[in-house]
Amino acid sequence: MHVFLTGASGYIGSSVLRSLVAHGHEVTALVRSDEKAQHVRDSGGRAVVGDVTDTDVVERLLHESDGVVHTASAPDVDPDFVATVLRAYEGTSKPFVHTGGIFTFGDSTDISERSPIDPPELTSWRTANEAVVRSSEVRTTIVAPGIVYGRGAGIPAMFVGDGSQPVTLVGDGSQRWTTVHVDDLGDLYVLALERGEQDGYIVAATGDNPTVRELAEAGAHGSPVVAESVEASRERLGAAFADALLLHQEASGAHARSAFGWKPTQSSLVQDLATGSSVR
Repeated sequence: MHVFLTGASGYIGSSVLRSLVAHGHEVTALVRSDEKAQHVRDSGGRAVVGDVTDTDVVERLLHESDGVVHTASAPDVDPDFVATVLRAYEGTSKPFVHTGGIFTFGDSTDISERSPIDPPELTSWRTANEAVVRSSEVRTTIVAPGIVYGRGAGIPAMFVGDGSQPVTLVGDGSQRWTTVHVDDLGDLYVLALERGEQDGYIVAATGDNPTVRELAEAGAHGSPVVAESVEASRERLGAAFADALLLHQEASGAHARSAFGWKPTQSSLVQDLATGSSVR
């Protein structure tokens, strides 16, 4: 399949690029610089230098492709990009895989694809865009990743210590995060693309739901672990970001396994932090 990919030089997008190439797909990625284009070529894809907000370029690449994976999701990008994809793919069987996020479901101890949504301020912008995606007649799937980690990046890297400076929790650290390794996530995007469901939705979580304190203690490596008040977290991180990280979220990811045959193989986030994999 010839796949049009956005965000190919980003954290999630670069993993999707690797997985697409590994599964034998031809990838054309839209990137914003020659440096990012070289990254795409080094990973086995074809690069087009341009901007995802350039409707003419996007339309051309959509018509040239057999499907699209959109990982460059952002509030100033998605309305026009989604509209362009749905217009270009209307009446075809081409699949469109869109990126959502786990914060959409708010506080929940059993997140599934049928859970009610209750997004925090940080990601409330996703709601209207996803409604448009899901109500279309195009073969769409939304992938909603949990907290993504691995390859030395992702939000959990904030808990990596060096034995000297304190590692600060978000709040008291009792909240749980539902997680997914970036390499396992890349494979799930490919499965979603190949399946090409009509109004598909996937919670991308491996079923590993550690507390924030467990994460900090695993990643501290001799640094003291320090709790703080909710107010202090909101001041330090910004209210919107802190409120999202203070959510208590648990998910099993059962649908991804049963319906898509997804088989996560990477180490857990606690193991990743404890062994130093997150700082490679």
